[in-house]
Amino acid sequence: MRGHDRINPILPDELILEIFHHLDSKPSRDACSLVCKRWLYLERLSRDTIRIGASGIPDALVELLARRFVNVRNVFIDERLSISLPVEFGRRRIADQALSSLGLHFVPEKSGTADTEMESYCLSDTGLAAVGEGFTKLEKLSLIWCSNATSAGLRSIAEKCRSLKSLDLQGCYVGDQGLVAVGECCKQLEELNLRFCEGLTDCGLVELSLGCGQTLKSLGVAACAKITDVSLEAVGSNCKSLETLSLDSEFIHNKGVLAVAKGCSLLKVLKLQCINVTDEALLGVGVFCLSLELLSLYSFQRFTDKSLCAIGKGCKSLKKLTLSDCYFLSDKGLEAVAVGCPELTHLEVNGCHNIGTIGLESIGRSCTRLSELALLYCQKIGNYALSEVGRGCKYLQTLNLVDCSSIGDDAICGIARGCRDLKKLHIRRCYEVGNKGIIAVGKNCKFLTDLSLRFCDRVGDEALIAIGEGCSLQHLNVSGCHQIGDAGIIAVARGCPELTYLDVSVLQNLGDMAMAELGEGCPLLKDIVLSHCRQITDVGLAHLVRRCAGLETCHMVYCPGITAAGVATVISSCVNMKKVLVEKWKVSQRTKRRAGSIISYLCVDL
Repeated sequence: MRGHDRINPILPDELILEIFHHLDSKPSRDACSLVCKRWLYLERLSRDTIRIGASGIPDALVELLARRFVNVRNVFIDERLSISLPVEFGRRRIADQALSSLGLHFVPEKSGTADTEMESYCLSDTGLAAVGEGFTKLEKLSLIWCSNATSAGLRSIAEKCRSLKSLDLQGCYVGDQGLVAVGECCKQLEELNLRFCEGLTDCGLVELSLGCGQTLKSLGVAACAKITDVSLEAVGSNCKSLETLSLDSEFIHNKGVLAVAKGCSLLKVLKLQCINVTDEALLGVGVFCLSLELLSLYSFQRFTDKSLCAIGKGCKSLKKLTLSDCYFLSDKGLEAVAVGCPELTHLEVNGCHNIGTIGLESIGRSCTRLSELALLYCQKIGNYALSEVGRGCKYLQTLNLVDCSSIGDDAICGIARGCRDLKKLHIRRCYEVGNKGIIAVGKNCKFLTDLSLRFCDRVGDEALIAIGEGCSLQHLNVSGCHQIGDAGIIAVARGCPELTYLDVSVLQNLGDMAMAELGEGCPLLKDIVLSHCRQITDVGLAHLVRRCAGLETCHMVYCPGITAAGVATVISSCVNMKKVLVEKWKVSQRTKRRAGSIISYLCVDL
């Protein structure tokens, strides 16, 4: 019988709530909440996570959400993200009615000074008090760049949300008093991020470590000029369960890092970007942090191979290593890690100009479980090193090469023959890599789904034909590969029906025929970049969007063959479109009225 409810009378609340918990996307949950009042009520009960951007009226919005969603445990507030109001400012009467129906009030567009207007768009202590009052079951709170939040607001949260386990205060100008309150009240705190908290000093962090140091497992400190070694000494003394430490500061020295290394024997993750830390500190890490699994060293200019030798000798469980701009490291240090840390699965070497072929060869011979390798700006690493990786690292799934001038086809062939489980291959500006290497990838790496060959001048259609025949790509970027034309992209279109992302920008030989084939062969395409493709016209674009109606982003600047008609075709055909990047003069008034919110302009005067 039409309109008869066959579900609600049978299913109890508990079962419907259990079903809601298995919905993994917000649109699905929103759709369920519109079925009936009962489902709306139950869906609100089942929500445990809320994300809020810069709404323009954040304090009132938080109060409203707190009343409606009483079981929320995770709140993420990021004032970098903009969320448009439900109606335009100009429609004042309708706006007042709409917001009043939500229990909110309109903030006038002109009210006082510019500073006052800006403050009305930022979460204040009033909003934080509403968070504390409304979300008493809160376990995870993230306040990103909430510049109006102070210690008073943080204290109100600490006093009400005593089950808090994770707190992210990135970019918040809170003071020591707020941090002290967290230490006093939140005895279950496990994660704390203090990046860019310029108002904090040693006093706040020392008191927090005394209050909840027993449970703290993760700590991040960056750009906090008044936090020094004193704080780290307190962390080393009181935070015996600490597992993750991330430091980015010029005010931290060996003394502080050594204190943590000696006191926090359970440390598993260490990320350092401290220009005043030397070999002495990392020697201590190698001796005391025997459970270390991840080590990231950024912009270190004051330590040598002694540090990596100590890590290799002591940290036998190391699995992930990142070395960025470490100018005094050489092959000797990397050899020590390779021999001492055979469990290594991830390695990134970025801008370490004294690490060459010999060091990477030792990784290939000793670290047989390596699954991810990134080499960026490594001019001294040659073909033989990657060939050795291909022979020894059979489980390699991700390879990223950027500006490695000595790596060519022989290296890629070695990887292709040895690492047949490769899923992701990114190569940028490696000018010795050409068709031969990529053809070998197409023939051997049948599981490859993500391929990027940006500005590899020697790669042409022949290589992409092999990829189309041998791989089922989902992501392809061939930007700046000037030898690639219609034949290569057509082969990919015919062989990769699951393709969702394509960047063919700056391909001067690519035309409408390839666009038509993409439309026929890749119906799942969501993102495409066509910028600087001079031979693509409105005709090719029309063929593309006829079948690829699910497109969400399209970049097409500096395409002289695409006119206002082509832009209008894209907008009208792709109902899911979220962003179109194009010259302003190619957007007609009708198109602007229809989809102005999703159109971005590279340059307003073009």
